[in-house]
Amino acid sequence: MSVEVKGLSKIFGSQRAVDDISFTVKQGQILGFLGPNGAGKSTTMKIATCYLPPSAGTVLVNGYDVAADTMAVRRHVGYLPEHNPLYLDMYVHEYLRFVASIYGLKGSKAKMRVQEMVELCGLTLEQGKKIGTLSKGYRQRVGLAQALVHDPQVLILDEPTTGLDPNQIVEIRSLIKQVGQNKTVIFSTHIMQEVTAICDRVVIINRGKLVADSDVASLQAGSRNEKVTLVEFEQPIASDLLQHIPGVLQVSPAQQPHTYRVTSRKDADIRSAVFRIASEQNWPLVGLRQEESSLEKIFQQLTKS
Repeated sequence: MSVEVKGLSKIFGSQRAVDDISFTVKQGQILGFLGPNGAGKSTTMKIATCYLPPSAGTVLVNGYDVAADTMAVRRHVGYLPEHNPLYLDMYVHEYLRFVASIYGLKGSKAKMRVQEMVELCGLTLEQGKKIGTLSKGYRQRVGLAQALVHDPQVLILDEPTTGLDPNQIVEIRSLIKQVGQNKTVIFSTHIMQEVTAICDRVVIINRGKLVADSDVASLQAGSRNEKVTLVEFEQPIASDLLQHIPGVLQVSPAQQPHTYRVTSRKDADIRSAVFRIASEQNWPLVGLRQEESSLEKIFQQLTKS
């Protein structure tokens, strides 16, 4: 197991910022770590990267305990915090050599590794510039490069695309997906499109508690005991007939013409009954498909106060 969070809690005075959460992330997975502001995401990440001690429970990174094996954990983790701390007066190449030296990389090995990160993170034309002169998008690239320079097995990114323009977001997303092919990546975000674009799994916390731990497809399918089927006809119909199908809970018009949202029990398969009624009533049936819940809607349902 690459990262294992076990019964983790963090208490600040009377506030329980993280409340007994547990989840695991395997090597090669990209995990979206979601939650509203103040849910405990950054606190969990700071514990996993040895910046904060846990109040209870622990985090294991490649088998190393964040409380007992701090230096070993840091060697295996690359971390980009929400507020990217960079030395703005240093040149990009100079800064990356400095970070490499902190991790014990020296000489030709350090030089080669820094050059690899410059190329991987798209910093070739910027490496001779001072960090303070770079745009926010390129500063994020420098932050990713420093998190990767020691070739960690685990990469932890706290809202890496916050404040970037759409083009920069796409570029950073692509970079994360590329890196995630052979590393474990945990990143927090408020952008649901990022989750569907690059994540294998999603963990959602709210008020310090874990409220969802699922692969993306299963989460989109919904956890409720009901499902929605979109039924489209060629002409208006007497939709009350659909209401009498066994397992149907509600029928309502959809936004598209002659289309109806048929809500049924999750274990009910209404397709054959819809086909039968359409045939009996001579209603040309144009489409029949199950509606997926959007991640935004699921997130809202799970994180209501």
